[in-house]
Amino acid sequence: MDGAGGGEPLPEAVAGGAGPDNPEPSYPRADDPGARPSWLSRHAIDVRPLRHPEYRRLFIGSAVSFFGYQFTAVAVPVQMFALTRSSAWVGYLGIAGLVPLLIFALWGGAVADAFDRRIVLLGSSLLMWASTLGLLAQGLLGLRSPALLLVLVAVQSVAFAVSAPTRSAIVPRLLPDDEVAAGNTLSYTMSNVATVAGPLGAGLVLANFPVATAYGIDAALFAVVLWAALRLPAMSPETSKRTTGGLGDVMFGLRYLATTPVLLLSFAVDIAAMVLALPRALFPQVASDRFGGIGAVGWLFSAIAIGSVVAGLTSGWIGRVRRQGAALIAAVVVWGLAVAAAGLAHSLWLAVLLLAVGGAADLVSAVYRQTMLQTYAPDELRGRMQGVFTAVVAGGPRLGDLRAGLMAGFGITLDWVGGGIAAAVVAVALGIAFPALRRYTVR
Repeated sequence: MDGAGGGEPLPEAVAGGAGPDNPEPSYPRADDPGARPSWLSRHAIDVRPLRHPEYRRLFIGSAVSFFGYQFTAVAVPVQMFALTRSSAWVGYLGIAGLVPLLIFALWGGAVADAFDRRIVLLGSSLLMWASTLGLLAQGLLGLRSPALLLVLVAVQSVAFAVSAPTRSAIVPRLLPDDEVAAGNTLSYTMSNVATVAGPLGAGLVLANFPVATAYGIDAALFAVVLWAALRLPAMSPETSKRTTGGLGDVMFGLRYLATTPVLLLSFAVDIAAMVLALPRALFPQVASDRFGGIGAVGWLFSAIAIGSVVAGLTSGWIGRVRRQGAALIAAVVVWGLAVAAAGLAHSLWLAVLLLAVGGAADLVSAVYRQTMLQTYAPDELRGRMQGVFTAVVAGGPRLGDLRAGLMAGFGITLDWVGGGIAAAVVAVALGIAFPALRRYTVR
């Protein structure tokens, strides 16, 4: 996903960003006892990070490219189902993306800690663009090969495994610490806006044009992320410790993670939420069998993101929550129960509404997981920690696709509803058994 505005030039004191020679301007904050914030400022999304030009360019590039990627994300499973008429084959796409993700995300994070993060982001983005062009070519040539789709998805996953942790590790270098949570909320919200609009657009395109059209839109829009990477400043490692991005650096990062139970538990909660509850692999079959045809698939793919957008636009309160561990657990419980309820719906509007509730909870949990990781780990380890985060956040949904696809033979309703309930139960159990996460308070 897993898993990124512009406007008139800003005054010099703002556009230059904060620093010793350019102090951060004073803005009233909702948690400032002397401030009298309005209702809107307390609840609307915090846009302060957009004052920083480098973050703003990264935000624009990620938003536009992610919108384009949604056309591919919908087109690939739809094309696979059309070729095989099997939800299991759609689930195999999850494995094709998962294996390289697990291998290369950890290595990609180590590379991001060892080399200029701008160069790493640019190189991995070029590889992802090449995989999208490959999908476009097979669509134009009319190749009906499920195996080729699996290979191209795997290459795309390799590129994502390097670019995602690198991009996330860049964000704390562009923003003050107290704006990292707001920056993450902006990024997640805009990515979910793209996830709403993209699948809806993809549904219209796939219903009226050849599948290659969707891949072509993705390839054209992805050029914006290349522009954003080129405009970033140099991001050489800040630490004096020499790293090479090799296996030793990967193992050092894993040893650090082993000493931080809060981060480990936050990963465990996310794995439970995605592997057990995500019903994405069932959407093509459910749209066809329950909701009247493939035209409904765009709404199903967009529904979770619709809720995330609403939550993001009303997220002014997120940065004021101090007990982030307890809030993370509660959000995952709401996610699981909402998904389970959606699996019982036999009208499209109700299924979309309930999935949107789950999506709102998912945004809250995602912001807290990312913020905890970015502010807890030192800069020289952020790439490696984001590599693990990428493996978990992007790998979990792929395992969820495989689980949902393989269990479809037991019945769509049992598969969908049972997974959501299981995710909620596991989240509660982890919170009870391991109080370190439940008691985590923002520093």
